Amino acid sequence: MKIKLTPNHIEIIKNHAQKTYPEECCGLILGHIKNEIKTVIEIIPTENAWNTESQIFQTLTEETHSKNRRYAIAPQIMLQTQKSARDRNLNIIGIFHSHPDHPAKPSEWDRIYAWPEYSYIIVTVANGKAGELNSFTLDENHQFQPEIIEKIYGREQGIEN
Repeated sequence: MKIKLTPNHIEIIKNHAQKTYPEECCGLILGHIKNEIKTVIEIIPTENAWNTESQIFQTLTEETHSKNRRYAIAPQIMLQTQKSARDRNLNIIGIFHSHPDHPAKPSEWDRIYAWPEYSYIIVTVANGKAGELNSFTLDENHQFQPEIIEKIYGREQGIEN
């Protein structure tokens, strides 16, 4: 699989990650999938709705399950975005989030809760500065595999930023 993003899309993700540091940021990726290629049309930063009080994992440390190490997108935001995207002939094709002071690779938590067909873009944020950005997708065994990120330049590809 391959995911195509504009430099502006990458900038939106990195800016959101820096603004939310030291907490994880998150957001939705809208676009199209055709012939194993995902083309991003819009990046939608969202609030990290992670709430430890509502989680069943209270036996683990607060740090392990704080917004610094977990993210959640509110179900009503997912539904609202899905409806809006459908009205514009788009789909949710992925989710992005940050890993504050950790590498831009999926954790076991990320893998367990990932959905097939989605791209998962992860950006590392070290000391408040966004850095490496990688994308992953699940294989048929529910294991993450790297996904190629191709930078595209809006009008050259017939896409508006």
